[in-house]
Amino acid sequence: MTGSSHNPDVLTCIANLSSDEIFTPPQLVNRVLDLLPADIWSDKDARFLDPGCKSGVFLREIAKRLDKGLEEQVPDRQRRIDHIFRNQLFGLPITELTALLSRRSVYCSKTANGEYSVCGAFDNPQGNIRFKRVEHTWESERCVFCGASKGNYERGKELETHAYQFIHADKPEEIFKMRFDVIIGNPPYQLSDGGFGRSASPIYQKFVQQAKRLNPRYLTMIIPSRWFAGGKGLNEFRAEMLSDNRIRKLVDFEDASDVFPGVDIAGGICYFLWERDSRGPCEVTNVHSGDRVVSTRPLDEFATFIRHSQAVPIIRKVLAKEEANMSEQVSSAKPFGLRTYARPQKKGDILLRWHGGEGPYDRKQVTVGTDMIDKWKAITSKVSYDHAGLPDKNGRRRVFSIVDILPPGTICTETYLVVGCFTSKTLARNMVKYLRTRFVRFLVAQLSFSQDVFKAKFALVPLLDMHTEWTDEQLYKRYGLSREEVAFIESKTRPMEANNE
Repeated sequence: MTGSSHNPDVLTCIANLSSDEIFTPPQLVNRVLDLLPADIWSDKDARFLDPGCKSGVFLREIAKRLDKGLEEQVPDRQRRIDHIFRNQLFGLPITELTALLSRRSVYCSKTANGEYSVCGAFDNPQGNIRFKRVEHTWESERCVFCGASKGNYERGKELETHAYQFIHADKPEEIFKMRFDVIIGNPPYQLSDGGFGRSASPIYQKFVQQAKRLNPRYLTMIIPSRWFAGGKGLNEFRAEMLSDNRIRKLVDFEDASDVFPGVDIAGGICYFLWERDSRGPCEVTNVHSGDRVVSTRPLDEFATFIRHSQAVPIIRKVLAKEEANMSEQVSSAKPFGLRTYARPQKKGDILLRWHGGEGPYDRKQVTVGTDMIDKWKAITSKVSYDHAGLPDKNGRRRVFSIVDILPPGTICTETYLVVGCFTSKTLARNMVKYLRTRFVRFLVAQLSFSQDVFKAKFALVPLLDMHTEWTDEQLYKRYGLSREEVAFIESKTRPMEANNE
């Protein structure tokens, strides 16, 4: 085998494609495999299933480890290879094309019984990497299994349905008619749901839930980290995952490009190890730009998973005060009932602020938030400053794009959230200064795993008296933060000046 610089692994090359169905680099696959106990590679009865094969890289890398681990038990190389491929490795490709690619990666032939296949144990072209075209089951214009939109995915036979067999089965155990020791993979992440614009719903959680129903000894998958905070279709999954003390290891990457070069995944990426026969706190590893922080803690201490272990004692100190939090007063989306595309009118008795400036608007046409119109309002942008919720190259976030004041007689579109209403400009100005503190923006960031900022993201921020002009120094002292904790906040939060710079 020649040097890697001259003979790169083709699966490393295709791993850089950007898609909702992301190919996995071999280096990442081996990090995931390292989570499994070492003795499993010498267990000739262990069975492995990848329920979402794309390149076959998981099965290929598992085969390499089993080949070495079973050398003493099955000395003859061909018998050993035949045993591994026939009895231990199983895959469900997500498309007909990935079935061919997976077989080529695993068997060195697009057909398992082909002339050049390294395995002589199969008498059929699919082997144990089986693709079966499955149709969605429509009810009220949606698939009852995956929630796909009928308008997007009801297709002719010449097109892929993206109805993945593993999660479109009432009894997944009947697919191969066997039990598995390890279920592993990198499932598809989302499907278009037919909503506004490019709306899509997560689907990876359905692979995790279906795998748990098969009750393997071990389950490990690579999935987006957005489930930490729940959200669209993920609230039930988040609660289920956080309360499951069989998740013994969790490795989290704030920036998905650390493991998927060139791929942008809002909120980062993670992989985990679930052990059927083991319970306890989870070993959490957070990785950013090569730096790793490891801690052991329960996942369900807070309603949202806190990815940074160093943030946990800070949040404990804040919550120990048992103060009201700002999510109780922050407006919902569309504080005045106006969508992003609402624009000023030719004339009106109030002002409308939109992302392009301000202009007149008719008060009589405002039916939502009317009690706020004649007050001083502190606002912030609904869209985070940080692209897809990602930190900058130094690991710091700014969180808010804009923090500002709307005077009485001014309203806004859903481009902004109203964070608080006040009877005087001084109180509104103090709220704006409070929002610009690193302390507040750090707390908001702990619950933010996407580009959107909404009222639930303020659940950790104390609702304080705005007759005080709060500074970071006052807040650090109020909550008894140590020098190390202050340093961590400031290492994760960019400064934000009065001019929003």
